[in-house]
Amino acid sequence: MVASGIDAALLDRFAAIVGRGHALTEPADIAPFVVERRGLWHGHTPLVLRPGSVAEVSRILALATETRTPIVPQGGNTGLVGGQIPGPEGREVVLSLARLNRIRELDPLSNTVTAEAGVVLQHLQEAADAADRLFPLSLGAQGSCQIGGNLSSNAGGTGVLAYGNARELCMGLEVVLPTGEILDDLRKLRKDNTGYDLKNLFVGAEGTLGVITAAVLKLFPRPKGREVAWIAVPSPSAALALFSRAVDRGGAGLTAFELVADIVIDFAVRHVPGAIRALGSRSPWYVLVEISSGRSPEDARDLVEQILAEGMEEGWVTDAVIAASLSQSAAFWRLREALSDSQKPEGASIKHDIAVPVASIPAFIDEAARAVASVSPAARVVCFGHMGDGNLHYNISQPVGASADEFLALYRPMNKAVHDVVRAMNGSISAEHGIGRLKRDELIATAPPVAIDLMRRVKAAFDPAGIMNPGKVI
Repeated sequence: MVASGIDAALLDRFAAIVGRGHALTEPADIAPFVVERRGLWHGHTPLVLRPGSVAEVSRILALATETRTPIVPQGGNTGLVGGQIPGPEGREVVLSLARLNRIRELDPLSNTVTAEAGVVLQHLQEAADAADRLFPLSLGAQGSCQIGGNLSSNAGGTGVLAYGNARELCMGLEVVLPTGEILDDLRKLRKDNTGYDLKNLFVGAEGTLGVITAAVLKLFPRPKGREVAWIAVPSPSAALALFSRAVDRGGAGLTAFELVADIVIDFAVRHVPGAIRALGSRSPWYVLVEISSGRSPEDARDLVEQILAEGMEEGWVTDAVIAASLSQSAAFWRLREALSDSQKPEGASIKHDIAVPVASIPAFIDEAARAVASVSPAARVVCFGHMGDGNLHYNISQPVGASADEFLALYRPMNKAVHDVVRAMNGSISAEHGIGRLKRDELIATAPPVAIDLMRRVKAAFDPAGIMNPGKVI
């Protein structure tokens, strides 16, 4: 066990703010807060604080700045780049937002909801549904991820095509600054040109500038009709052509367009309980399409049938099934959401969360495959993601029978090979997972120097004591 780098008397001062019952010091209690879900990042902390109010968060950060004690904010601990995990030295205090879990207001007339940072995403979705509204942010981890973390990482998910990512869904924020000051910007305004848009400095900042404690978020009318189809396509080029036709026909009614390689379905069927293939025939690629209608179920059905008929006529679609019931629709989405976890039993993997212009996706897939083969010829490319918004999870699994350690030793050359293709296409090396610790050095090495300098100036202005999530992002 790593010894604490923080004076015991100071730890007592922090604990007194939240009360002993909400200050975790026992190793068994701390353990879930210091390792991320894939086991890639392990940290140490002598103390996990679980405040129950914004005032307590304010007092914690004021004391942290006074004593220059580093603070690591944490939501549901579902991040994949190490941004929510403390370092190995035991010098940082973890600040869990889980107890700030109230939905303060749900306003169907304004189509807004005001929720605290610790509200679990699925609970917010259910509250919106009960009010006959839709909160469209949807992630595989929605049963445990929290709104504060979703905003801090600018989460994406399967609804970005129609509704945008977390940034687009956020109308206002309540943030505690490192000094302990509270920025109350919980406004429902859809138009506001009064100065700098401060909230967007905190959305996507991964807890490096302050602690998000609450947010005003957009709601939408719940669709009256919704159809989900699982479609076989011969190639990513065919999927792109089908996407273009679906946009033309469906417009804003096209609410999801997911691309999945056949190998990923193989993994899911082998390793995910209850997972079955949606189609009887196999195809090298599949698309999951969702069409929503604000008018009627019949309208959604007509749209998806029209898109499929035209796709088959053009040769872009080789087979398809439209969900015959809500349960089958849910099964299609469960299969899609299980894809990330289905890769782990196949051994070590090197994962990439990239984005390129939508029109470049087929070329990226071809060129990246060649780049991967140049590093490890027998490695297995596991590609799936949100084709409609240009974001692919381009993961590489170790060759069958290979040594996991030997494969992971190729992390840097594999990462460089894939990201070189991304950069050549003016893409992004982090589409929705953030930077955290995993991609910090690459961001600093490859982003424009002026951009890095500006980020550092913003960080210094907001956090001159350097207490907020040190070592992350920048």
